[in-house]
Amino acid sequence: MLRIIAIDGPAASGKSSTAGLVAERLGWAHLDSGALYRALTLAALDNIGDAGRGTLKGMGREGWSGPRIVALAEQLPVRLVLLDDVFRPEVAGVDVEEAIRSDRVTRHVSGLAAIPEVRAWVNARQRMAVEGLEVGGGSGGVVVDGRDIGTVVFPEAPLKIFLTATADERARRRLSQRGQTVDGELVRRESQALAARDAADSNRPIAPLKPAPDAVLLDTTALTLEQQVARVVELARGRFPG
Repeated sequence: MLRIIAIDGPAASGKSSTAGLVAERLGWAHLDSGALYRALTLAALDNIGDAGRGTLKGMGREGWSGPRIVALAEQLPVRLVLLDDVFRPEVAGVDVEEAIRSDRVTRHVSGLAAIPEVRAWVNARQRMAVEGLEVGGGSGGVVVDGRDIGTVVFPEAPLKIFLTATADERARRRLSQRGQTVDGELVRRESQALAARDAADSNRPIAPLKPAPDAVLLDTTALTLEQQVARVVELARGRFPG
């Protein structure tokens, strides 16, 4: 059976960076669930949203309903493609890995991810992707990161990690990733935005952000990326010997 590591945590906690490097060290595949939600958001903005302003119209109502988004995802299609042990998002056959990281997508992805039909569709596609690895007999395992991987998508994963860090530290990391100057006022504003997203993700009625009961909690506030990757790899080798 394919070995699965589930890595969850709030925005900017380092999930994707950590998961990608852990997968690389282990020689496993990497699946970033957030990339699929972002790809769906990009598709919806380009095909359902207001073309002039690039905003979502009628979220939760008929114009921006879950069934319509899922139908659009199937039609285009929106999918994950495995390239060199990394699942990359495609929309209508185009690699959108860079496009989905825009502020335009970031502003709307949390709202889209709260739609029940969308979550069900994404969860099913993630499970299908991992089942495809099992059938193909390829990678020895897969590292999946997101917000409900260990609680909803792969609750059977033998190793679950929940990454945390203070909102201020996550804000500094996000600003650095964007190449912005990390000053007090920018950190304060970004920290507030992250705290608001944390609250929205933690209090949504469907698949709220929370650690699985058997997850290993890893506070990365004072850790470098290398240190947190080394810790997860250590846990993985202890859980999956040989």
